[in-house]
Amino acid sequence: MERSIHDLHERSPHDSAGEDESAVSDCESVASGGHVSERFVPKAESVDTNTNLIRSRFVCSLSTQGLKAEAVSIRRYACSTVMAQARVQSFQIFARAVAKLRGGNPNVKHAWYGASSKEEIVDIIQHGFGHAHSHGLRLSPSDSPLQSVKSSAVGKDGLRHLLLCRVILGKMEVVPEGSDQCRPSSEEYDSGIDSFSSPKEYMIWSNRINTHVLPEYVLSFKLASSKGHVKVGVEGQPVRPSSPWMPFPALFSVLSKILPPSDIGFIAKFHKEYREKKILRHELIQKVRLIAGDKLLVSVIKSFRAKKLPASFKQTGQPATWIE
Repeated sequence: MERSIHDLHERSPHDSAGEDESAVSDCESVASGGHVSERFVPKAESVDTNTNLIRSRFVCSLSTQGLKAEAVSIRRYACSTVMAQARVQSFQIFARAVAKLRGGNPNVKHAWYGASSKEEIVDIIQHGFGHAHSHGLRLSPSDSPLQSVKSSAVGKDGLRHLLLCRVILGKMEVVPEGSDQCRPSSEEYDSGIDSFSSPKEYMIWSNRINTHVLPEYVLSFKLASSKGHVKVGVEGQPVRPSSPWMPFPALFSVLSKILPPSDIGFIAKFHKEYREKKILRHELIQKVRLIAGDKLLVSVIKSFRAKKLPASFKQTGQPATWIE
C-alpha cells in the first residue's frame, strides 16, 4: 500500500527529541502487538521528551550560519509494516557486527539527509536509498545540518524536508574534499568523514547504505535568511533572479573566485549530477541558488549580460544551463 509523508507519527512543537550516541544495547527493538517500538534514545528517556531538542539544535545550528529556520513539523517513521521491521532488525544486526569488529563500539550516531522532495522521502522510507547514490551517501552530522539543508529542495508549499537517520559509522577515515573515493581504502575502515576536528559530512559507501542507515524522523521546515543569503519571497518561494540566462561555465568561474571552496565543491558535484542526468535542470538551479544566494547570482548574471565579464567566458560552446 502506498504511504505518504503523513503516515509518519506526528510530533507537535511541544514534544521533544534528542541525540543518543549510546551503544547497541540502546538500539534494540521491542515487538508489541505486531509492531516494532524502536529504542533509539537512552533508556531513561522517551522519544516524546526528546523531540524539542532535535528541533532546537537544528534551528540554533542554522542561526549561527545566518539562516532563520522554522521547524514546521517532526514526524517519526512508524515502522508498522513487516518490511520496515525487517529493516530495523537488519540495522541492529549490522550494528552488533560492527561493534564486534571495532572493540565493542559501532559508533552509531544521528545524521541528516537533504531530500529533493517529499516524494523522495516517501520513496526512501518505502524502498530504501536508490541508484542515485551509487557512489555513496553523504550525510550531515546532527549538530551541523547545513550541507544537507543545501541539498534539500523547496516545494510549492515553501517547505523543505530532511531525514534524520540512525547511522552506523564504525571506524572512520578522512576523505579529502573533491575525492571520487567510493569505497573504504581498506577493511580497517567502515565509513568516511571530511574532518575529525570539524566534521560537516559523513560518507556511507554504496554497498552499506541500506544496512548502515536507518531513517527515523522527517523534519519539515521553512527557511529564510537573516544575512540575505536566501531571500524568501511570495508564499515562501525564493525570489528568482531577473536576468534570463548565463552559461554555467561562466557562472562557475566567477563564483569560484567568491565562494569558499566547500560551496564550490557542492556546486561542481550538483552540476556533475545534472550532466549525468541524476537530477533535473531546475533542481540544479535550485541548489545553486540556495548555496550562492539570489543577491549574488543576480549581480553576477547582470554583469555578464552587461558584457562586463571577459569575452572568453562566453566562448565556451556550452549550453546555457542557468535559465529561470
